[in-house]
Amino acid sequence: MLEGIATLFVPRGIAQTGDGLTGARLAVLLVLAVVLILAAGVQQRARGVVIGTVLQVPLLLTGLLNSVMWFVAGAFVLIWLYLLQVRKQLLGSPFGPPVDAPPA
Repeated sequence: MLEGIATLFVPRGIAQTGDGLTGARLAVLLVLAVVLILAAGVQQRARGVVIGTVLQVPLLLTGLLNSVMWFVAGAFVLIWLYLLQVRKQLLGSPFGPPVDAPPA
């Protein structure tokens, strides 16, 4: 959810740079922001974590539009990787359902 909101700040930064904010750039950023916000709602489903992981790539690529987003999106990607590691430690798998523990 926060990733989508942070993406909505990018147009303001782009508008003040060289080529400015074109219709295509605005459309791409708005679609990405909406998709990121919708993806936040499916995180509890089986494919939600996979969808969120895949969306980290376009989020990071917003750095091509505004150099500050390399840092902002990079921070979100690092947090996401940490959460995947925690999920793996707790459930036995970063993606998919919990792995059953072998009988002792």
